[in-house]
Amino acid sequence: MMIGNRQMDLKNHCHVMGILNVTPDSFSDGGKYTQMDAALFHAEQMVREGADVIDVGGESTRPGYQKISDQEEIGRVAPVIEKIKERLDIPVSVDTYKSQVAEAALKAGADLVNDIWGFRADPQMARVTARYKAACCLMHNRQEAVYGDFWTDFMEDMKTCVRLAREAGVEEDKILLDPGVGFGKTYEQNLAVINHLDRLKELGFLVLLGTSRKSVIGLTLDLPSDQRLEGTLATTALGIVRGAAFVRVHDVKENCRLIRMMEAMLAADGK
Repeated sequence: MMIGNRQMDLKNHCHVMGILNVTPDSFSDGGKYTQMDAALFHAEQMVREGADVIDVGGESTRPGYQKISDQEEIGRVAPVIEKIKERLDIPVSVDTYKSQVAEAALKAGADLVNDIWGFRADPQMARVTARYKAACCLMHNRQEAVYGDFWTDFMEDMKTCVRLAREAGVEEDKILLDPGVGFGKTYEQNLAVINHLDRLKELGFLVLLGTSRKSVIGLTLDLPSDQRLEGTLATTALGIVRGAAFVRVHDVKENCRLIRMMEAMLAADGK
């Protein structure tokens, strides 16, 4: 899979997408990287620690988040993306569900559109992505965790996201799917999509797992967001076993080390 000018070896390696939230109100690191110098320093740090992609987000999507205008979001993400692309040789993703923001980010140099609504919130998102020949990550989401049969409905939702991408002309080898842990699901359903990540792979696309510091970990371990590293690492380990091609994380160094260890063990045959 090509993301920007980088060829990803996704048959033999799980890659790391490092999270860079340039927001004042994200659930875990809100306000830490709103200044350009702090954002660039953190991006450089994540690259040193082993990140393969930097994911830049300008609007928090935590429960009860405050929506902002397209122009405010563009003002947050576009300058940071432009500076990262000037300084660092690394693919950059923009975390947005708005086509105007996506287009501004792509003009600034972004290589991947990471849409929490899987092209279903803004009818122009798929077309913008296709026009710039960008990669995309399509996440599963619903307004409420209301399902007939969970797995049937979940898979149909994901097929709809894929159909929208295909119809707009997005290249199939540039599509990632994300099960949407923490979005439109109960606690039990969040655990289930992590445990059965391989079901999503049945659609024939690479899968990204995003669980870092999320509430499903906090509820399981009864811990606040700044104490969920071990729980995140557990989900990364299971994600690798279930076939994740990417993990989207805050703690790049620790996840990269875990991935190296997991892959060494899984490759060993004792000969």
